[in-house]
Amino acid sequence: MNELEQMYQEIILDAARERYGEGELEDPDGESFQVNPTCGDQVNYQVNVRDGKIADLAWQGHGCSISQASISMMSELVENKTLEDFDKLYGVFREMMDARGHEISDEDADLLQDASALQGVSKFPMRIKCALLGWMALKDATNQTIE
Repeated sequence: MNELEQMYQEIILDAARERYGEGELEDPDGESFQVNPTCGDQVNYQVNVRDGKIADLAWQGHGCSISQASISMMSELVENKTLEDFDKLYGVFREMMDARGHEISDEDADLLQDASALQGVSKFPMRIKCALLGWMALKDATNQTIE
């Protein structure tokens, strides 16, 4: 394993252990429960939106280090962002997962911050769902706030 791969692996493992945003909201504006039937990863994501921004977020779940790291990284990245900013981040992350291991631009890597460490996951189709689980849950939960 080269140094870059080792660094990315450490970032992913650290984020999976940190579990940023883990918890529960009392009365969320939106909530989504998602399951990856392939491996059993689960997340229940809750969100409050105020003035078009993600004001509060919380999640509970379990699964592999990839899913848990992705949820943790995303939670830290999107907290206090506008729904428009989240949509852009979601699109960039989704494109990265669909790229099947091809390099992303420096601009996209900067936008995704630590979540760009998950780029290598896109080489493994069975793991893409793990990385996307939390993103899909937050997308669903935020969509409930604008209905």
